[in-house]
Amino acid sequence: MATSFSPAAPGHRPVPPPAHLRVSDADRDQVVEHVKAAYAEGRLDKDEMDLRLDHAMTAQTHAELAPIMADLYNRAPAMTAYPKPHDEPARAADGTDRVAGAAAHLITLTGLFVVGPLIMLLTAGRTSPYVRRHAMEALNFHLTVFGATILLPFTVVGIVLVPLFWVLGIVLSVVGGASALADGDFRYPLTVRLIK
Repeated sequence: MATSFSPAAPGHRPVPPPAHLRVSDADRDQVVEHVKAAYAEGRLDKDEMDLRLDHAMTAQTHAELAPIMADLYNRAPAMTAYPKPHDEPARAADGTDRVAGAAAHLITLTGLFVVGPLIMLLTAGRTSPYVRRHAMEALNFHLTVFGATILLPFTVVGIVLVPLFWVLGIVLSVVGGASALADGDFRYPLTVRLIK
């Protein structure tokens, strides 16, 4: 559950979520945006930003996520209702993020069907929510295609469908890559999303 900031009434502080509560991807993404904004404003150097981004992307609970922001917004470590930087919406993905997001889809065309998106998820996806989103979507789709390739030949109709699944996989990977380059979100159809 993401926590959003709203101005508190005088003398009233927002109640933070319990420290043991597990964080969502939206919570992590919000903290990543704040850390990047602090770096852009010159409040963090590159090494400190990288360290905080790594902690944010691997945090499991609010107790792990809160200290990343505590000294940037003068809040106690347990406070996780962070204000949006300058009350602006989250920024669009930059060129590097878009290329890496497209690579998460298109790398499967080289024969690295499941391995390619997994590599992108574990490398660039650790510091970029945009790349992480695209890599997870590509990984889930290609795991679905891989599972269908194993299971469908047990039926007569399935033998005919397997080549169609592979052609569909190639076409959709190209569409997903183009969508990532255009700073868009892409959802593969017929996908079992095992990786969250």
